[in-house]
Amino acid sequence: MITNMGGPPRRRHDLGRALTTAAGGARRLDWVLISSVLALGVIGSLLVWSATLPGDGGDPLESVDHLLRHLAHLGVAWTVCLLVAALDYRTVRAYAPIAYVATLVALVLVLTPLGAVINGSRGWIVLGGFQFQPSELAKVGLILVLATLLGEPRDGETRPMTRDVLFCLLVTAVPLGLVMFQPDLGTGLILCVIFLGMLTLSGAPLVWVAGMAVAGAAGVFCVWWFDLLEPYQVDRIATLVDPAADPQGAGYNSAQALIAVGSGGFEGTGLFHGEQTHGRFVPEQHTDFIFTVAGEELGFIGAVSVIALFTVVLWRILRIARGCDQPYPRLLCVGVASWFGFQTFVNIGMGLGMLPVTGLPLPFVSYGGTAILANMLAVGLVLGVNSRDRGFEF
Repeated sequence: MITNMGGPPRRRHDLGRALTTAAGGARRLDWVLISSVLALGVIGSLLVWSATLPGDGGDPLESVDHLLRHLAHLGVAWTVCLLVAALDYRTVRAYAPIAYVATLVALVLVLTPLGAVINGSRGWIVLGGFQFQPSELAKVGLILVLATLLGEPRDGETRPMTRDVLFCLLVTAVPLGLVMFQPDLGTGLILCVIFLGMLTLSGAPLVWVAGMAVAGAAGVFCVWWFDLLEPYQVDRIATLVDPAADPQGAGYNSAQALIAVGSGGFEGTGLFHGEQTHGRFVPEQHTDFIFTVAGEELGFIGAVSVIALFTVVLWRILRIARGCDQPYPRLLCVGVASWFGFQTFVNIGMGLGMLPVTGLPLPFVSYGGTAILANMLAVGLVLGVNSRDRGFEF
């Protein structure tokens, strides 16, 4: 009788401990970061819906199909994000080499008959109705392995030394070369920015940081001087200098993007009421040029709100990085911040005609499957660092 009465209280006690642990873990998540990313996802869903609405005589189910696909991508991505956030980042670190090698294998497969050419770049693996873009996950794989190499100096060393920097340079050069073979200049630039951002804040000798900056500038000069750019890339740069030079050719995308953003004015034309957007004057407006939809339909207020949300995202990630006690999680956050900051800057600058067209989507907002998954995977890594680096177990 006494033995039987001892069971339920113990089970209740165990359940109470589990709920307390879960509640404590939830409190340790950065809810400002989560809310900002969620808000960008909601705005992006509305913009994708509006951008894919058909014009006169179009099929109205087209926009519904895009919206449902986008929401499905977000649902899967958020699930992955929260699962990764629940993991100990030390466990993730142990599998960093495997993740890096897996992304390299996928990048190689892209260059085989399994790869498919979409929008002029052989960057996709298409199996049946499933499309997968390995270069997006290569960003995550590179961040993981660089954080491991730069954040764990050898015994007796307090910062990365020359041999560490050289090895990291090699580790970056392999996926960078594979990406440039596609070719995908935008992703290649992001991989370089991730490497430079993490190297700069890793404590590596400043001579290496300065050397990489000089080498990058020299590389850009050589590419231009020896005429190594493709004709369409030269045209894009030329139209950036003079947008009116070829408004019906190379400058068409930038010209239409500026018209769309400018027509929104201060308050915008209203969601689902953008004439430029529904007339499909801006190419790829639900992916690369999604910001033009925000500029036209939500106006200056909406566009600034989107930029403000990205600013909050970057602020929270860098705040988490600053609070890290160990170099590995700090560099993990720095890599993610470098990625999101640069890609957001380039995409918005492209939409405003301030930068050449590079084909980079707007994180969390643009339509896409692999890109959204990679973005949320990176957010999950940052959330995991925030939950555990200060000794809290979740």
